Amino acid sequence: MGLLNKLFGGQSETKEEKVLPWIPLNAIPQLNHIETKSRTKTQIIFKHSTRCGISRMVMSQFIESYEFDEKDLDLYYLDLLSHKDISNETGYKFQVMHESPQLIIIKNGVVVAHASHGAINAFDLKRFV
Repeated sequence: MGLLNKLFGGQSETKEEKVLPWIPLNAIPQLNHIETKSRTKTQIIFKHSTRCGISRMVMSQFIESYEFDEKDLDLYYLDLLSHKDISNETGYKFQVMHESPQLIIIKNGVVVAHASHGAINAFDLKRFV
C-alpha cells in the first residue's frame, strides 16, 4: 500500500531528522580546551570515518538513541578523513588507541570510557553525565 500511495499522491511519510548539538573538532588546540572543560562537564568525542559504512550505521544509531542536551555534556564530532592529525593527537593526549568509529568520554581531564563499532551504542551514557 505504501508504494501505491507514493505513486498516486497519497500522503508521504516524512520523518524529521534528529540534529545533535555537535561541536566540530577541527583544531588541535581544542583538545586542551576539552581537557579543561571536562573538569566541570562531561566531554564526548565521536570519531567518524565518512567513507565507512559501519561508521555511518553506528553514527545513525547513536543519533537516534541520543537523549541529552547541551547542558548535560559537550559532544564533539571528529571527521577522521579531514583531520587525521587531530585524530592522532587525540590518541596521544588521552592515551586511547585509534579505532573508527570511536566514542571517547572524558571527565576530570582523563578518559573514563571509550568504545568502538557496535559497542558505542551499548554504552549507558547517563552514567557519565
